[in-house]
Amino acid sequence: MKSICTGLFLLINLLIAAQSSYPNIRLDIEDGNGYAPCEPSIAVNPKDPSKVIGGAILDKIYLSEDSGKTWTKDKLTSSFGVFGDPCIISSNKGDFYFLHLSDPAGKGWIEPHILDRIVCQRTKDCGATWSNGGSIGENHPADQDKEWACANKKGNRIYVSWTQFDEYNSKNPADSTHILFSRSNRKARKWSKPVRLDQYGGNCTDDDMTVEGAVPCTGPNGEVYVAWARGEVIWFDRSINKGRTWLKKDIHAADMVDGWDQEIPGILRANGMPVTACDVSGGLHNGTIYINWADQRNGSDDTDVFLAKSTDGGNTWSDPLRVNNDGPGKHQFFTWMALDQETGHLHIVYYDRRNHEGTETDVYLATSADGGATFTNERISESPFNPHPGVFFGDYNNISAHGGVIRPIWTRFEDGKLSVWTALINR
Repeated sequence: MKSICTGLFLLINLLIAAQSSYPNIRLDIEDGNGYAPCEPSIAVNPKDPSKVIGGAILDKIYLSEDSGKTWTKDKLTSSFGVFGDPCIISSNKGDFYFLHLSDPAGKGWIEPHILDRIVCQRTKDCGATWSNGGSIGENHPADQDKEWACANKKGNRIYVSWTQFDEYNSKNPADSTHILFSRSNRKARKWSKPVRLDQYGGNCTDDDMTVEGAVPCTGPNGEVYVAWARGEVIWFDRSINKGRTWLKKDIHAADMVDGWDQEIPGILRANGMPVTACDVSGGLHNGTIYINWADQRNGSDDTDVFLAKSTDGGNTWSDPLRVNNDGPGKHQFFTWMALDQETGHLHIVYYDRRNHEGTETDVYLATSADGGATFTNERISESPFNPHPGVFFGDYNNISAHGGVIRPIWTRFEDGKLSVWTALINR
């Protein structure tokens, strides 16, 4: 009888774990025209959380004015071209910004000037109209890649960091990658001359020894923080004067065992690149800096999600905390973090296989209300999916949160098609 009761208890727990209490909303599905949607990004407007904008490869825009319940689809255009790596952010002024890579001739990979700059387009009317875009870091024949951006607390400055390749995918040891940074005002038309942040450059082969994953964030007093991965180290840099000058020596924030380029069964390409955030909520953990990533320190069959934090401006860092709370031997990957600046809560979204034996994959959300000391984990996808090893999933998912309005966004593969989804999470 005891073994039967134990079995029933475990079965009930598994059924509970397999349920999601949050409605899943599909924003887009592959239609056979152009690139399939992936690498989704999303932003909740802190001035009006009913306004939400999403995006996906290459030039797809998703607009919602009811907090993500319903969406309209559009296409982003610019004279500089729109060629993927979508990054969408919103500011406290109510502006949205869509940053992406360039394709000035509109010919794709056959055009030598592709990826010659980063482009930032702004909308003041929730995506009804967009600027043509500010040009950032144009430096042909070098390639500009993997950008991300943030706005300061006032919403009057925009910061962007990215990776510059001397030549993308070059195996020439003389070619390098570097982390670059630029800033602009609210209009995001004119950008400062890029400055190099990394002390130690990387190679150009788009693998562990390439410097990548630069996600900027701002501190409560105008500081700017950036972390990135190189080899088995996450490096950190900071500016205390709004991005004008930076540390002479990068800070070793955390180990990233086996690097950011990871092998995940069923996934063509996966990475655990770091994401950086800082609490400017004015609450108990105001000023704390967080870095979130995934690595394989527990084995190649056990990818996990981690968090490290600093309470002294990045000088020292906590030991990594394992965010996912399952047993050993399962994969958690493609992590991204958002910090709700109203509540100070951390929200981390990631793919999770704890409930399955093969490559079936769920989407989970981990939340911390105590400054990253502890996390709750819950499944937010309504059903699992099976990826295909020949299908490109992109390099990331994303999440945005403000005032308890939490909107993750992820890519799903089903019936031979990629699709983009969110979950309606309100707390």
